[in-house]
Amino acid sequence: MVPQPLAKSPKSEPSEPDAESRAVGKFLRRMLPILVLMLLVNQMDRTNVGFVQDELRADVGVSATAYGLGAGLFFIGYALFEVPSNMLMERFGARVWLTRIMITWGAVILAMCLIHNVTTFYVLRFLLGVTEAGFFPGVLLYFTQWLPDSSRGRASAIFLGGSATAYIVTGPITGALLEMHGVAGFAGWRWMFAIEGVFSIVVGIVAGFFLVSKIGDARWLTQEEKDALSAAVARDQESRSRAPKVSRMRLLVHPQVALLTAVFFAMALTGYAITFWLPSLVAEIGGLSPFQIGLLSAIPWICAVIAMYSMSHFTDRAPDRRPYLAIALVLSAVGSFLATLGSPWFGLAAITLAAVGGKCAATLFWPMAQSGLDLKIAAAGLAVVNSLGNLGGFVSPTLFGYLKDTTGSTHGGLYALAVASVLAAFGVAFMRRPGGPAARTGEPDAAGRAVAAGEAR
Repeated sequence: MVPQPLAKSPKSEPSEPDAESRAVGKFLRRMLPILVLMLLVNQMDRTNVGFVQDELRADVGVSATAYGLGAGLFFIGYALFEVPSNMLMERFGARVWLTRIMITWGAVILAMCLIHNVTTFYVLRFLLGVTEAGFFPGVLLYFTQWLPDSSRGRASAIFLGGSATAYIVTGPITGALLEMHGVAGFAGWRWMFAIEGVFSIVVGIVAGFFLVSKIGDARWLTQEEKDALSAAVARDQESRSRAPKVSRMRLLVHPQVALLTAVFFAMALTGYAITFWLPSLVAEIGGLSPFQIGLLSAIPWICAVIAMYSMSHFTDRAPDRRPYLAIALVLSAVGSFLATLGSPWFGLAAITLAAVGGKCAATLFWPMAQSGLDLKIAAAGLAVVNSLGNLGGFVSPTLFGYLKDTTGSTHGGLYALAVASVLAAFGVAFMRRPGGPAARTGEPDAAGRAVAAGEAR
């Protein structure tokens, strides 16, 4: 009797999930480090102007009102060109488009060392927003082209870690560069823009040698890994393509979308006000070098990041995050109000409390927003919340600048932030509770979650 060949054991052939997980691991090891570095530089370049407010006033004649408007104009350029930029990335691919974005924003930062009047300040801040537009959502789009839904959350979390790090390192690095004042006869702020601009350009060029636009072009993947990863991504894309399309105009009048937008707008007001005005508040302590101001400006963000991650572990299993979100917003309001009282050192402690409240609120807000919207409008709704809410980045620095010029103090702006946070805390009570009808319909895909959570950074 001729023996029959034994059936192959399931373990004798590598399974597709094994190949897929190997491919995902290679992507995370090879692509994420350069993307995190790009994000860190991105955050530094958009906020470094906060450290040279006094220098711009003395050397160029940029008043507090003009500074606030210029700082905010970035967000107008960014909002106008974000969607067209993403459309072009789909056409040209991540390798070309993300590196183009970084090189051109580096060129604008470099040009800012030549600012000589208020008009050039306005124009260059607007152009910085135009050139940066699409970078962050472009990276998240890149993830959807390379990673299945089950892996994008991990990649997004690692990527967003670069944003948190940027808040901490921007102050010391920028402060150190400002210490170059007088070298070769140039002002320290001109050196800062020149060096950070050149560094951005260099990183952008280097990124062009690392980024790979398509899975099939990755030489570091085996054919088996390419096939498995491509199949997993294709399945996710097919699933998303079946989701119903919803007009953004209709979403603007959707009660939950409008409420979420208002709450996030209030959070953005505080976050960006602290970002752009913290160095000048620290400088009021007096007798500090630019480097010391940079170091002290990092304290609120260090405390905020520690609190944010500590609190996320505590609230992850909470059946209802709304009370915690309301508490975080109240902390932000209390910190903003207390910053108007006492000495500059006391003000720094109060701003730290406001930063802790704001960052913790952002951590709580987005999971609630994700689960509080019906699945059929989740992805588009979160994009509307993010894009409109981020206009707080234009309003808050502009308001602060105007109030400082008209009243001689930033106290009015801090009062406004406190009121906005309190109103947002009341609004939280009307947000849908997780586990309600919307939550039972399912959660938005990772692409929608990431796009929304991203710009809360």
